[in-house]
Amino acid sequence: MSLQYVSTRSAARLGGFQEVLLEGLAPDGGLAVPEAIPRWSAETISGLSGLAYADLAARVVHAFADDIAPDTLLRLARGAYTEAKFGSAAIAPVTPLGEESGSVLALLELSNGPTLAFKDMAMQMLGQLFEHVLTAQGKTLNILGATSGDTGSAAEYAMRDKKAVAVFMLSPQGRMSAFQRAQMYSLQEPNIHNLTVPGAFDDCQDMVKAVSADLDFKSRMRIGTVNSINWARITAQVVYYFAGYFQAVRVFGLRYGDPVDFSVPSGNFGNILSGHVARSMGLPIGQLVVATNENNVLDEFFKTGRYRPRGTAETFLTSSPSMDISKASNFERYVYDLVGRDPQRLSALWRSLAEQGEFVLPEADRSVAVAATGMVSGCSRHANRLDTIRDLAHRYGRVIDPHTADGVYVARQYLRKGVPMLCLETALPAKFEETILEALGRPAPRPPGLAALETLPQRVQAISQDVAALKALIEIEALRAVAA
Repeated sequence: MSLQYVSTRSAARLGGFQEVLLEGLAPDGGLAVPEAIPRWSAETISGLSGLAYADLAARVVHAFADDIAPDTLLRLARGAYTEAKFGSAAIAPVTPLGEESGSVLALLELSNGPTLAFKDMAMQMLGQLFEHVLTAQGKTLNILGATSGDTGSAAEYAMRDKKAVAVFMLSPQGRMSAFQRAQMYSLQEPNIHNLTVPGAFDDCQDMVKAVSADLDFKSRMRIGTVNSINWARITAQVVYYFAGYFQAVRVFGLRYGDPVDFSVPSGNFGNILSGHVARSMGLPIGQLVVATNENNVLDEFFKTGRYRPRGTAETFLTSSPSMDISKASNFERYVYDLVGRDPQRLSALWRSLAEQGEFVLPEADRSVAVAATGMVSGCSRHANRLDTIRDLAHRYGRVIDPHTADGVYVARQYLRKGVPMLCLETALPAKFEETILEALGRPAPRPPGLAALETLPQRVQAISQDVAALKALIEIEALRAVAA
């Protein structure tokens, strides 16, 4: 029998990987998780170290998608991860910066894909998986998502040529960089629908969840998701932790089993949750550094045990806008593990969250459980990001974007002698020209072909926070697509 998935809130069986790939949220409002995280031996993991990225991806994804044949996954992975798309055979290369505090600081480059952001690492595989499963089942899918900047463009570029898929992407009005807006809104494919919503990312995400909670509409309109509430996104992101670790062993002369630390700019918690999953599988990750910006809800939790998401009025608009998130969807999956994968305990915490706006995990539970997962945290502010961008440009000749700067700034607080620190590069600096210009007095160089991106015609529709109107719009566009 294939690996089965359950809901975080009821342990109700949701089916295998292919079922949760297309469904998004569980019917009870929870998130899909495997009944158990596959655990690999040291011998099994070390035996993967020589594989090309696509081949490694096929092996890792198959651990969670064993209802898809290994040779099929290999074909899909090789279609997703090509040198032409990502600029190098390594796909996600490790680039050493220098020695600091007895450690080696390095970047794990995840932003060399089609949209210059780490979301491409999962979206390219997700597009392949969607097309394979939908074609095999003779189905279509209406993808409904929310983006704080990079998920939207990565999803749309991955799905723009998929005939069985339409994308409805919500984004917060005025809260993304000009480059991010142009990258999304300039797409003219009829299956791509960009919708702007007043408020913050959390408001967009709440609308997505509200539509998904209408089970009749979700089923009738075949609503799916590409946000990291989709477990397939998490699965695909697990791969680059393995790839990063194996490169660190080779580049820094380590032995397999020696720890490597990772620092992760964190907004919706999906990126670092993938590291938690990789660590749970047996990969020798030491620390997982949760780096937040001024919207430091997660840092507050890891420091105090108090989880208190904030409303739109308290969610700051910052120079690392993709992290301007207060309610991190994937945090629920992590807390599920902290409470022993007990859906009743998890549900009790989320009821408290709904009723009181917060919950506090008792110190006796939190300190032991969090320590066992290797999680530590910190936050940065605008001035810290500017200083970090300047410092890396001056010291190492490397220009980084403000989100990666969040990760580097917090990583430096947790450097350990003899343990490499890989900072996940989450976007290229060209996407955040204003902040780079403020930090360095010069714009970041743009990849070829993107110099005039903002001048392209844009196709976007402004909507309100009316969930009923959103449903009507999806239905009208779906009928129009069928008629065409």
